[in-house]
This record gives sequence, C-alpha cells and structure tokens, in this order.
Amino acid sequence: MVSFWKKNNETATAEWELDLDHIPEHVAIIMDGNGRWAQQRHLPRIAGHKEGMNTVKKVTKLASDLGIKVLTLYAFSTENWKRPETEVSYLMGLPIKFFDTFVPELIENNVRVEVIGYIDQLPSATRVAVENAIEQTKNNTGMVLNFALNYGGRAEIVTAVQEIATKVQNGTLPVEAITTDLVSQSMMTAKLGEYQDPDVVIRTSGEIRISNFLLWQVAYSEFVFLDTHWPDMDETSFKQALAEYQQRNRRFGGLKK
Repeated sequence: MVSFWKKNNETATAEWELDLDHIPEHVAIIMDGNGRWAQQRHLPRIAGHKEGMNTVKKVTKLASDLGIKVLTLYAFSTENWKRPETEVSYLMGLPIKFFDTFVPELIENNVRVEVIGYIDQLPSATRVAVENAIEQTKNNTGMVLNFALNYGGRAEIVTAVQEIATKVQNGTLPVEAITTDLVSQSMMTAKLGEYQDPDVVIRTSGEIRISNFLLWQVAYSEFVFLDTHWPDMDETSFKQALAEYQQRNRRFGGLKK
C-alpha cells in the first residue's frame, strides 16, 4: 500500500506563497470534476471517482501538515442518488475501500474522522465502515477529517427547524429563545465546536455554485473556484487556493482598515 503520509522528496511549492501563521482553520471543499476528468481520458466515470479517492488522501495529508483544524469534504449529496445506479453503487463502495486502507494512517497521524449527513440511509456496509472509522479515530486530537456524506444543506436546515419546533411545541423551548446560536447548535456541524463554519470553501472543476453545501455555515465564508478537476488537485493547486484566500479582506459585515 502506498502511504500518502510519506514526505515527498520533490521540490515543494515555494513557501512564500503562503503565510503559514494565518492558515485557515476550517477548509471545506466541493470535490467536483471526477467524471469529466475520466471522460477527457476516455475512461468510465468510476475511474475518475477512484482517482478522486486517492486525491482525498493526498489533500488530507497536506491539510494536516499545514495545521488546518477541520477539512470538510463534500463526498455525496442527497441529490446524488439521482445518478445511474451503477455509479451510485460504486460511490457507496468507496468509503469502505477508503477507510479500510487509510484509517491506520489517520490514527498514526492523529487525524479524527467525523461525518455529517443522513448516514442512517446509507447501505449497511457503507454505514458500518463509516461508523467504524469514527469509532477507531475518536481519541485522535489532531485535524478533523469531516465528510459530508448523503448530505444536503436544505435538508439539514429542515431537520434543525423540525427539532426546534418540536421543543417549542412540547413547551421545553420558548420562541424568544430561538437565536442564531441556537440554530447553529442544531446543525450537524455543531460537533465541530468553534470550527463549525468554514473560513474558505474551495470548489474544483470550474463550476461556480454552492450545490446545496453548508448553506447555513457559509454565510461569511470566502469562496475560491478552481478550474482544476478534483483528481488533478495537487500540492501546488491546494496551496495556491489557500494563498488566494489569504488575500481576501474578511469584514463579516463590518469595516476593517
């Protein structure tokens, strides 16, 4: 098995491109372009998904080495069930393969796995693989590798609203107690604590849209859109995306000199 944690002896991207003292704490990525990457090479779409899984390992290693606190990856949306059955079946098998080969390295490098999404609706083998990875890495204290799996931003908000409404209905929550903080605490990302909201959202493959991803949490996130297809994401393109983020002036609705 190839270890993606081993240091690359090739010359890395020049460090001056990044201010290592101001690395974003939470980076979220919409991993787009697996299918197009494969089609450009006259390969089946699943070949792109397979290569994309290897890219996940590489980017996880890079993010951990840079000191990022949370890396959230949009792996499968609530809308992706509309894809052809053969492709969905392959995608449901990827977490099993991924965690089977990568969890030992995650443990070795102190990375903890978390998952947001409706994992109870996943095929049993996929769900078990996800739950085992969470359990096996729960004591790790380094970077959180957070997968959005069978996740949709609108569905998440609806679920949160239903939970809050139920508390109001049964008399355990007064209406005036509903605040932005309470809503945030009702989101699936609440487990991430102070790192719940992404500092930057990166989307690969040239598309410029959110695609129902973390709709509540990205209210003040910066966005970086790359033409690079996800399987081609490498150290250079990842660091360049972070460097672009560092050029932004984040004001959160106020003013900064």
